[in-house]
Order: sequence, then C-alpha cells, then structure tokens
Amino acid sequence: QVQLVESGGGSVQAGGSLRLSCAASGYTSSRKCMAWFYQAPGKERERVASILIREGTTYVADSVKGRFTISQDNAKNTVYLQMDNLKPADTGIYYCAARPGSCMEYWPSYNYWGQGTQVTVSS
Repeated sequence: QVQLVESGGGSVQAGGSLRLSCAASGYTSSRKCMAWFYQAPGKERERVASILIREGTTYVADSVKGRFTISQDNAKNTVYLQMDNLKPADTGIYYCAARPGSCMEYWPSYNYWGQGTQVTVSS
C-alpha cells in the first residue's frame, strides 16, 4: 500500500521560506515520478515541480522558477520542495503526488496523493 505523507506547511510572511517534505512508503516501482501540486481555493491542482526518482530529472513551473527547488533523498524515500521568497499568491494547499514512469503535467495522471499541507503567505 503506497502512502505519501507531507509535512512542512505553515504560515509565513512574504519573502519568507518553507520546506515541504513528502515521505513515501510502500512504493516499489523501479521508475517513478514524484511531484508537488498547488491548489488555490476554487481552482484545479497545478503542477509546480516534479522529479524523476533516482534519475533526478526535475521540472519547475515558470511561475515559481528561481524561487522553488525540488530535490530527493533516496535513502529516506523523501522528496522536498524548498520554497523561497514566498509571495501571497503562493497561498494554497500543496499536495505531493506519485505515478509510475515519466512525470506528467496534469493531476489526473497521478495515482497516489498525500493529504495536502496548507501554506499561507501574508503580505
């Protein structure tokens, strides 16, 4: 049974930083993608970053490029999203997701999801 457990959300002021963590368990697929999605109230989830596990190929959305970084710790089966210079527009729920094979853009392509973690950025 695959489980994704997120942590690290919270409230910060604009310009601050947060690091989100996603610990995966029970996922034995040899080639898989893990991604972070962002969801604002009333909007669909959109991918902000993804990483192909072990190969290390990363994607970061243009809207957060230069501010967000995705990385992995294979020994801990954990993926991180480092978020710097946060803006009020970054406020929302961040979800960790996983799928076998290559990384995909749209959220329905992902099989497994974490519970989500709230990020609130105040001005």
